[in-house]
Amino acid sequence: MIYTVDRTEGEFAVCEDEEGNFLDISLALLPGVRPGDVINERDGKYVLDSDETARRRKRAVSLQNELFE
Repeated sequence: MIYTVDRTEGEFAVCEDEEGNFLDISLALLPGVRPGDVINERDGKYVLDSDETARRRKRAVSLQNELFE
């Protein structure tokens, strides 16, 4: 399953899955995550997908730049 970190609240990361459902995941399982980070869940373990996160951030910047041109 793939999740995107929406925000952090207290000791939890509020994450959205591909279907728009939200899940609270303990920050202890996701050290150093930030809103917008992409996380893959495999066998009950969460792994930051750095490549997908970077791709999405680059796309967001590109879209913002298009708005102001």
